[in-house]
Amino acid sequence: MSSLKQVAGALAVSMLGALLMTAAIQAHEESKPMQTERFAYPQATRVDQTDNYHGTSVSDPYRWLEDPDSEPTRTWIEAENKITFGYLDDIPERAAIKQRLTTLWNYERYGVPFKEGGRYFFSKNDGLQNQNVVYTLAALDDTPRVLLDPNLLSADGTVALSGSSISEDGKLMAYGTSTSGSDWQEWKVREVGTGKDLPDRLQWIKFSGASWTPDGKGFFYSRYDEPNAVTQFQDTNYFQKLYYHRLGTPQSEDVLVYERRDHKEWGFEGNVTEDGRYLVITISRGTDPKNQIFYKDLQDAGAGVVELLAGFDADYGFIGNDGPVFWLQTDLDAPRGRVIAIDTRRPERSQWKQVIPQSSETLRGVNLVGGRFIASYLKDAYTQVKIFGEDGTYLREVDLPGIGTAAGFNGRREDTETFYAFSGFTTPTAIYRYDVATGKSTVFRKPQVDFNPDDYQTQQVFYKSKDGTRVPMFITHKKGLKLDGNNPTYLYGYGGFGISLTPSFSPGNLVWMEMGGVFAVPNLRGGGEYGEEWHQAGTRQNKQNVFDDFIGAAEWLVANRYTAPGKLAIGGGSNGGLLVGAAMTQRPDLFGAALPAVGVMDMLRFQKFTIGWAWVSDYGSSDDPVDFKALYAYSPLHRLKPGTAYPPTLITTADHDDRVVPAHSFKFAAALQAAHTGPAPVLIRIETKAGHGAGKPTTKIIDEIADRWGFLVRVLDVDPVGKIAAGD
Repeated sequence: MSSLKQVAGALAVSMLGALLMTAAIQAHEESKPMQTERFAYPQATRVDQTDNYHGTSVSDPYRWLEDPDSEPTRTWIEAENKITFGYLDDIPERAAIKQRLTTLWNYERYGVPFKEGGRYFFSKNDGLQNQNVVYTLAALDDTPRVLLDPNLLSADGTVALSGSSISEDGKLMAYGTSTSGSDWQEWKVREVGTGKDLPDRLQWIKFSGASWTPDGKGFFYSRYDEPNAVTQFQDTNYFQKLYYHRLGTPQSEDVLVYERRDHKEWGFEGNVTEDGRYLVITISRGTDPKNQIFYKDLQDAGAGVVELLAGFDADYGFIGNDGPVFWLQTDLDAPRGRVIAIDTRRPERSQWKQVIPQSSETLRGVNLVGGRFIASYLKDAYTQVKIFGEDGTYLREVDLPGIGTAAGFNGRREDTETFYAFSGFTTPTAIYRYDVATGKSTVFRKPQVDFNPDDYQTQQVFYKSKDGTRVPMFITHKKGLKLDGNNPTYLYGYGGFGISLTPSFSPGNLVWMEMGGVFAVPNLRGGGEYGEEWHQAGTRQNKQNVFDDFIGAAEWLVANRYTAPGKLAIGGGSNGGLLVGAAMTQRPDLFGAALPAVGVMDMLRFQKFTIGWAWVSDYGSSDDPVDFKALYAYSPLHRLKPGTAYPPTLITTADHDDRVVPAHSFKFAAALQAAHTGPAPVLIRIETKAGHGAGKPTTKIIDEIADRWGFLVRVLDVDPVGKIAAGD
């Protein structure tokens, strides 16, 4: 892997590069593969539905597709899937692509181990198992024992483990499962010693973990009221409540710990401190990073909830405590993050102490293990990990295996060891044990994957966006790539909610590169790569910056001869699906294919379904006249123009996604098919028994990626067969 140095000066778009890009765009029709297919798309009835937004009338002719279970919608879904899967099944190369994906995916994958009650716990997948299996062992050199195998919970692998929590003595595991990718979870309790479940059964849980009391007699969790059985996958989710469940009692007897009937949007996460003294309640409002921290003294039966940090003025993350002194990570007066200490006996801000100051890198997480703070930073979107004493004294940097992404470092204040995972674009995820006292890392598990990482290279470049902002981008491909403007390229992005895209390994992306493809990942504004200021620069009225950054990445790749518009595909999921939808409607001339997955496409109505209201902090809301103007300007559903030749498009969604409801993709597909002119296929692939993506079985993942690459092979005119068969 090549060195990831800042090469903005050497790789800036020169006058020659700009001319080359212009010429390439002008030659788009010549460079674009011939599309000779003609499609009779399913009839999507247009209804007379018009809404008035602050004096602007907006038509919504496909409103009926918002009901996923109506007879007209089910008929439309069936007809769309018949065309789409007929097209995909007819791609000769798809079988070889799927076979290669299956071969590459068949390797042991481990989760990061952790320790409770003197026992270790970790997850593992033998290779092609649909779901990861939970194991436990008493010592690292013991033979692992299966504690929970989710593959036994359903025949098709569509029941997934969605969360777990081990009691302090290591004897009990509370665990949540979700079915067909739904956000709704059901929680149970399993004995670690026997592997048997207790009678306890908790329902109507979303966006919650479980936190045990030290005596192991129960745990705290958050839930919603029981929803309407018919509309549970569409209805908005408000009024979350924090409960305590005592083992052996029915859920109806659970103790309500905290609720706020005056704030329907507040969500609650309760965590018991390591010393068992306090219940720390983190209060959020949707996806807004600004939160509140309250707490309750568990040793005082009559103690109420104390509002330690109220007002939603910053992001606060509880790290740990030394008795009444709480350590927290925050971006208050530090957009890249710092660590502070608050003595709950003297909580006035004038009494706060700074433990670890803000640095030039972005602080992404802090754990307290072995009497030391383990702080994970991002430097230009790759991981650095630094060790500090409890007084904030810098001790050392963790010597990572290379430039990539490290995650984990969990543990207790008294632990002497911790574990972390490390991966890169061509580095399969390996698990390391870290000795906190000596600073030494040793390999715990390292996978063997059927490819040679030395055949590939990753570089990081910096390019200028429309407004001159300097944006980083990772580019990975096989060594010896010719910059002749003829390489099939997959540009993947996200750009939202403070989420950072860092180097990670994917067998799917590796197959793309084996076929001669380039894989490019820009770190767009709206993400968290450079802290909260970078995030805010891509939100609400600034959201167009994200699309400009993405379009700028595409233009840079064309100008620097990596690819040409007819060979350039764009992809992304969820907020990244919105990104693709906005880019393809704003610049249909720039792309050879578009793959929006589970995207937010109707920016005027997203807040009306399930947890969509929670995204208003990033997007704004059409209920606000200023936000409406910005949303309407880029909403993919509303930017489609009849008579326009859009790039070949494969929309993907699931029929019961209850995070981004499928109506977004349904309506966008119907409108796109009606507006599009020319022979290029614009298709929608609708998965059944699946949701937003979490917990998706391995078989479904492989099928979906095989369809994605098969689609691109056909529309971008890629010849992969010999390369796939040889694995080179």
